[in-house]
Amino acid sequence: MKITEIVCQILRIKNVEAKTAGSQDSVLVRVKTDTGLEGIGEADSSPEMVKAVIDAPFSHNIATGLRSLLIGENPLDTERLWQKMYRRTMYAGRRSVTITAMAAIDMALWDLKGKHFGEPIHRLLGGKHHDNILAYASILFGKNGDETARIGERWRKAGYKAIKFGWEPMGPDLKVDIDLVRGARKGLGEDGTVLIDAGCVWDARTALDRAKAFSEFNIGWLEEPLQPDDYEGYRWLRDRSPVPIASGEEECGRQAFRPLIDGRCLDVYQVDLARNGFTDSAYIRARVEEIGARVCNHSYTSPVTVAACLHWLSTSKDAFIFEDCVDDSPLRHELTHEKVQAVDGYITVPDGPGLGVTLNEDFVKSTLISESR
Repeated sequence: MKITEIVCQILRIKNVEAKTAGSQDSVLVRVKTDTGLEGIGEADSSPEMVKAVIDAPFSHNIATGLRSLLIGENPLDTERLWQKMYRRTMYAGRRSVTITAMAAIDMALWDLKGKHFGEPIHRLLGGKHHDNILAYASILFGKNGDETARIGERWRKAGYKAIKFGWEPMGPDLKVDIDLVRGARKGLGEDGTVLIDAGCVWDARTALDRAKAFSEFNIGWLEEPLQPDDYEGYRWLRDRSPVPIASGEEECGRQAFRPLIDGRCLDVYQVDLARNGFTDSAYIRARVEEIGARVCNHSYTSPVTVAACLHWLSTSKDAFIFEDCVDDSPLRHELTHEKVQAVDGYITVPDGPGLGVTLNEDFVKSTLISESR
């Protein structure tokens, strides 16, 4: 079996808002073979940037586009192909958007591998420990505590026992921040799990003060209180915080996670399969478990990434919660025929071959703005 074609498709919904939400556009990668099998993947990144990385022509041996590296290769050689892509893009990659482009291709290769063997990806990764995982509704804060409480009430009534509230307007003012967290707890109720995503807004000492203030509301974790590259700050904060510290969603690949893992900087390491792919995410999971910490997914895009994260997270015996984006976007709800979302607070791991999801080609056509092959 050989790769014959790599197709990049950029999708975008009609009404894109100025908000921190990755469910408004997407770049799909479709890997086609001479046997007729096709694998699909997705990157959570700037779609046009990812497409440029894949489409780029040969420059020299360690600065070239990904498509030209893979045509004619056996798609089952996932580890070797990851290393080939990494090695041959060293001058242009090693972090960030190049790794996200590699992740989308890698996801598609694993989907293709599962279809070839007639097995779900979680079995190819070694086997799942969970059929269902407790899901948290992942949503943005309201403009104040009262609106945040109403949002919490809505998703509690929808069956979620855990909710994460994130990003703006959290950050500039202690009173505003406490009002938001108080509203989150009020809306979800005393018996639910409240998670807080600060959105990279503080220095370490301010974050510690906030963690102490928020501990009164029994939050499950404080996510991304610091800038992503502040490894020493995270280590310092994690050692002193009365609440668990979570981060990692921006990280792309095992090398990006290395300082966080080696430094034991976090309680919960959040891995996005649309930024890391299966090959590196399996390595990251093993390293995190080795140091006695926990992993969780990050996924705020489409059901393609949600399915990928479910396959990966289910292989961790200590998996305890799953991020379920509830942003009301057509891309989130209509891209695949399967509805990969929680029911009564739990989300089910797909068992079909590969990712276990199929694209709604009519929806793809209706949102397609660019394609290359």
